Amino acid sequence: MKTFLQLFGGTAIFLGLLVAAGSAGDCDGKCMEQANDLATMLMVAGTGLVMMVAGAFFVLVGSQK
Repeated sequence: MKTFLQLFGGTAIFLGLLVAAGSAGDCDGKCMEQANDLATMLMVAGTGLVMMVAGAFFVLVGSQK
C-alpha cells in the first residue's frame, strides 16, 4: 500500500507540474486569439497546484512507518 501511495503521489506531482506549466495555453504569441483568458488560466494553474500539494501529501503518507 505504501508503494502505491508513493507512486500515485509522484504521478500527481508530475502531472500537476505539467498542468501548471501549460496553463496559459499560448503558442509564443503567434496565435493569441486561441490562448486562454486570465480566469481560465488561473483555474487551470490552481488545479495543477492542488494536484501537486495532494501528491506531496500522498508521498508523505506513503513514506511514514
